[in-house]
Amino acid sequence: MQLSPNEHNNFSLTRFESMLKTNSVFFFDSDEFGDIIHYYLENGKISLAKKATKLGLEQHPSSTDLKLFQVEMYIFENQLDVADKLLDQLFVLEQSNEEIYIQKANILSRRDAHEKAIELLEKALELTNDETDVLSLIGMEYLFLEDFENAKYYFMKCIEADEGDYSALYNIIYCFEFLEQHAAAINYLNDFLNKNPYCEVAWHQVGKQYSILEEYKKALASFDFAIISDDRFIGAYLEKGKVLEKLKRYEEAIESYTVTLGLDDPTSFALLRIGKCHDKLGNSDLALQFYTKCVEEDPLLDKGWIAITDFYCKLKDYKKALYYIDKAINIDGENVFYWKRYAKINNKLSLFEEAEVGFRKALELGNYELETWLTRCDILIKLGEYEAAVKNLFQASEFYPESAEIEFRLAGVYFYLAEENKAEYHLKNGLHFEPEFTLILEELFPAVFKMKLVKEIIKEHRNPSH
Repeated sequence: MQLSPNEHNNFSLTRFESMLKTNSVFFFDSDEFGDIIHYYLENGKISLAKKATKLGLEQHPSSTDLKLFQVEMYIFENQLDVADKLLDQLFVLEQSNEEIYIQKANILSRRDAHEKAIELLEKALELTNDETDVLSLIGMEYLFLEDFENAKYYFMKCIEADEGDYSALYNIIYCFEFLEQHAAAINYLNDFLNKNPYCEVAWHQVGKQYSILEEYKKALASFDFAIISDDRFIGAYLEKGKVLEKLKRYEEAIESYTVTLGLDDPTSFALLRIGKCHDKLGNSDLALQFYTKCVEEDPLLDKGWIAITDFYCKLKDYKKALYYIDKAINIDGENVFYWKRYAKINNKLSLFEEAEVGFRKALELGNYELETWLTRCDILIKLGEYEAAVKNLFQASEFYPESAEIEFRLAGVYFYLAEENKAEYHLKNGLHFEPEFTLILEELFPAVFKMKLVKEIIKEHRNPSH
């Protein structure tokens, strides 16, 4: 049913679009409508596909193929009950039409009834002349069920039927990777390569498996074979660059990444990695140049902004680091990595109120690392916000219930607030968890550490009376 690029089908499409523009009515046979609809669906022109389906059914109201396209539209619009009802009507008329089973399975899949979908697809498999598509659909259903062994089996069946089905090959490797069967993946790919020695995709995938297993020499050889098979294969150059980086062969990695810049529009990933390699080689100006190109190419790539920010932090130029992390936050204010850096940089610049905002934002966005809670607490103490510090520490204790670092801070803050009973309670807790962490009191609360009561409690803990 796919629209072939011959003159007849191009003529049908031109006539159809002319009909829409002029409001004339032209006659098309049902196959022509099918080709037109298929073309629009393939090209993502859903509204035109719907118009063609509607007009097609007006001219051919009994066409099962056009009704199946209508079902496809209903499913696309999530009108599953309507689609199901129409399929039931079609099933009464044509019980041996595999497309009815496939669309029924599609509906079941959308309703997460994957086992039932597989049952229907197996019936479709018995009826179809095009096994590959149905085998692939069954494989996908097993992927949804996270049954990777069965998924792998069906995708392998796809490859047996069509060795050029690279989407099936990628899915097979995905299953192997999820099952951590990297050696088995390599064996499978080597068998495949024995029959298809110039398949760049297979060489690329076998290289990735060797890379995971840290067999970097074999990985590099595989990526080189992928490049020999297709010297414009960007993925192979990128993966080769990544392996060369791991081997600390930064100049060669730069060469590999640089090739990709001339093959297509520069990718932000390649620009970032070239920058990182120059950074490792101490080529600061070049590193900065490529980091800047990276964020210009893709302002949404957080790794680019983080690389520039960290670059300036390493140079202790915190004002420039703050300038770039501010720009990043203006683009994506929900990025927790940005807010953590914003907080730490402001802390370095002694801009404590801004630093507190940064840590609070990081916590709101789900960064519940102990360091984040503690640093925010220490800043709140510097700002004299003792009640807020207590609240922050209690929130932290929900995640870290036996943390001496939290307990000693609570003790210190409660002594500042002159709530001695609570202070004593948390001091004893802290001594119970990690007695050597009394350093926290000494550093953060020197006046508290010198208190006679505190000295006595610490002494009593160290030398309990028998």
